[in-house]
Formats: sequence, C-alpha cells, structure tokens
Amino acid sequence: MASGTTATGSGKGFGQPGEVPGWVNYALLPVLNLAAALVVSSLVILAIGENPLAAMEVLLYGSFGYPEAIGFTLYYATNFIFTGLAVSVAFHCGLFNIGGEGQAYIGGLAIGLVGLAFGGVPWPVVAAVAIVAGALGGAAWAYIPAYLQAKRGSHIVITTIMFNFIAASIMTYLLVDVLIAPGQQSPESRQFDQSTWLPFMHEALGRIGIDIPNSPLNLSFVWALACCALVWVFVWHTRWGYEIRTVGQNERAAVYAGISPSRNIILAMAISGALAGFVGLNEVLGVHHRLILGFTGGVGFVGIAVALMGRNHPVGIVLAALLFGALYQGGSELAFEFPTINREMVVVIQGLVILFAGALENLFKARIEALFRRTVRRPAAAG
Repeated sequence: MASGTTATGSGKGFGQPGEVPGWVNYALLPVLNLAAALVVSSLVILAIGENPLAAMEVLLYGSFGYPEAIGFTLYYATNFIFTGLAVSVAFHCGLFNIGGEGQAYIGGLAIGLVGLAFGGVPWPVVAAVAIVAGALGGAAWAYIPAYLQAKRGSHIVITTIMFNFIAASIMTYLLVDVLIAPGQQSPESRQFDQSTWLPFMHEALGRIGIDIPNSPLNLSFVWALACCALVWVFVWHTRWGYEIRTVGQNERAAVYAGISPSRNIILAMAISGALAGFVGLNEVLGVHHRLILGFTGGVGFVGIAVALMGRNHPVGIVLAALLFGALYQGGSELAFEFPTINREMVVVIQGLVILFAGALENLFKARIEALFRRTVRRPAAAG
C-alpha cells in the first residue's frame, strides 16, 4: 500500500548518489498526472465541438475568479480534506479504507442526533459535542471491519464496501421511519434549532469586521485544517504514528520489534473512521441543518484520489482537496456556460482526474526516476 515515504526518495534533497529527490514523487509526478488528465479532458471537450481553452478558462474562473466561487470551492474542499486524511491514515498502516462513505454517513448521523437533541444550546458547545460524536460514530463504524481484518483475516476492502451499503440502508430506514419530520414526505429530519448551527464563514468574519460574500463555507473548514496539523503530528511525531507506519511498511519487521499489527490496524482504522465522520460537521451541522439522505455525495470515494494525489501527506491532501473542490465548483459553472457540456460530461472530467491521480499514479514514475538517476550519475562519473 501507499505510504508517506517511498523507496525512491527520502523527501529531503538528493540524498545518496543515484537517489531520486523527494520532490519528484511528492510534487512533479502529481503535476504530470494532473496535466495528463487535463490533456485527455481537452480532447474529450474538443470531440464534442467545444473550445478546450475556453472551457478551462470558465472552469478556473468558476472556481477562483470571484469571492463567492472561492467560498464554494473551499466548502467542497473541506469534505475532501476530511476524507483524504481518513484514507491516508489507513494507507500509512498498509490498509485500503474504501469505507469513507459509510463512516461519514454514521458520523453524520451521530452529529445529526446531537443537533436534534441540543436545541437551544449555544453553538460552541454543540460543535464541541458534535466533533466528539462524529468521531465516535465514524470510528465505531470503522472498528468492525478493522477488527475483522486484524483478528479474523477478513479483507478490509470487502468489509468496508459492505459497510457502505449497510450504512446507507440504516440511514434510509431511520429517515423514512424514525427521524422523519412529522407531516412531510421527504426523508429528512426536522431542522435543528438555529442556536446549534455552525456559523458560516461570512457570518464569523463579519463579526470581526471582515466582509466576504455569502457561501456554504463554514467553520468546519477551520477544523479541517486543524485536523491536518493533528494528523501530521500524530503520524510523524508520536510513537503511535511510528508504529502505524512500521506496520504499514513491513509487518514482519514490526512483529520482530515487538509492535502489535492487530492493535495498530484497529487504531489506524478507528482514526480513519473518525476523520471521515467529520464530513457530517460540514454538511449536517454547517450547511443543511438537518439530517438528509445522501449528504455524503460520494466524497468518501473522492477522498481516495485526494490521498493518492496528495501522497498521503496533509499538505498534499489540502492541495489535492482544493483541486477537486475546484473541479466540483468550476464544473457547475462549466455546465452552465456550455450547453453541450452537461453535468455528466463534468463527471467524466472529474473521473479522468481520479483515474490519472489514482489508478495511473505511477504512469510516468519509472521514466522520470530513470531520467533523474541518469542526471545524478553523470556528474558523479565526471568527478
């Protein structure tokens, strides 16, 4: 599985003669993958009779061209930061957590129950309780596949996929038969008390005299950035993070060193599920202010591509999340400006980025690494 370090570079300059610099894997290769995806996307746009350059201009302007667009881009990126971090923590332990959707669903359910139960309570208290509830809900949903992998040898990919469907079924049952607001047909809960709502960013900044346009961006974005810092400290600067990375890179060596793989598998998956559960903080408590079906919208799967493109590092994950946030927001503008580019075509473009960032992430790796090794050896031979 992918991990924060690679066999091809230390991430700190050239290192020993013949080594590939770390920035090749962490910066150059993701940029090349993105460029390849955009080239193929341009060919698709050209094939339907539109100007690719004009389409890219609209995409960029719709994502970052005006303040409201930036707010929407960051709002989408918030979800991708949470799910990208979730996938990355599991990756560091050698696990492919494909259950971010289900973990986000159950974490959001826990957050929604807090919103329903804490009517009239000030939002800072509700937000603190919701963070704990969302983490516990997501971690609990990830714990069962983790236990089955660690203690029974079940494959984590199969169990997490199954748990996505189970979570969706549970939410459907609850919102249709249990939590549905009285007197309505739509499968959603009643609206939370306004005092519990997580403030929008334009409201929070407006209180200190900074005016920005209205958008769904809310304070969960700040928590997402805080989670990036916490994950960085945990994975690279704690004993637990070291043990998780050791298990992910060489389980047999970890056992020889006295590290328990089963304990670290469960720990990594619990943290992964907790991070995915924070999606509900953004969607349920921050935007919709009620429990609704489908609030995750596939962000758990996009988080896989975000983690891969970000090389499982929080900084890279933030940048990759911004890219996918731009694709979501700019894609809406693109579909509006070009009648021939419908929403399905935008999904194709997003899928191409995911394809090149995920399944084809090593497409250029061998050639680029060979080129850099030759470049390093030539000066050495000349000396």
